Amino acid sequence: MLKALFVSSRPLSWVNTAFPFAAAYLLATRGVDVTLVVGALYFLVPYNLAMYGINDVFDYESDLRNPRKGGVEGALLDRRVHRPTIIAAIVTNVPFLVYLVAVGSPLSWLVLGVSVFAVVAYSAKGLRFKERPFLDSITSSTHFVSPAVYALVLAGATFTPQLWALLGAFFLWGAASHAFGAVQDVVADREADISSIATVIGARATVRLAVIAYLAGGALLLLTQWPGPLAAVLVLPYAAVCAPFWNVSDAGSEIANRGWRRFLLLNFVTGFVVTMLMIWFAYLTR
Repeated sequence: MLKALFVSSRPLSWVNTAFPFAAAYLLATRGVDVTLVVGALYFLVPYNLAMYGINDVFDYESDLRNPRKGGVEGALLDRRVHRPTIIAAIVTNVPFLVYLVAVGSPLSWLVLGVSVFAVVAYSAKGLRFKERPFLDSITSSTHFVSPAVYALVLAGATFTPQLWALLGAFFLWGAASHAFGAVQDVVADREADISSIATVIGARATVRLAVIAYLAGGALLLLTQWPGPLAAVLVLPYAAVCAPFWNVSDAGSEIANRGWRRFLLLNFVTGFVVTMLMIWFAYLTR
């Protein structure tokens, strides 16, 4: 059971939600406190267990047809652990959410509510935002950007045009990443009668849209406070990962998984560079 929950929470993606919260909160407050620790822990594991656990439960039928499932790219949960997975997600999330609500403000409650709603709405039966083309990529990006926005609101940060440009760039990165990730599942999703941005506009158009979104995010980074503009070059490797699949067909879309695996590795390299830039920013604005 523990192994199933661990794999279902996508350990490789934990940092993608915890880091935005912790970095934004730390840069806004310039100090470490209990709320930083609790928030970082929440967005590290429970948040991801809820997000991906719910997804694995409600995507079971399509996952059976997907050769990627059953490892770090997503658990293939036995039906016997579906109910325990949902229970575990609730039990691990509630205590953290109670604390975060207690220390927050009405505005922070709203942002946190949007974040949690996006996690549930993406996969849960009756909502299934993941099956609403374009809204699927928007919702997925919200999963990663909202922890940063929540941290900034919780810390009482001032939202300047430069900060909005940074968040906009991050959002475009998230939407592009989801769209590109959907390409490799076109065949499996269609067999399971699941709609996505990639099944609707096609694999080729989705890859091209992802490349454009990455580059647009890089352009927005040029408007951020120094040394933020330097981060604009970080979108180029992502565009380069997608570029080989510029003309991929729907029937052969599964080969995009090679690019997706490079994307997972690239995230760690990019995270390191972004961390260095944030340390530099903190030093310049101390």
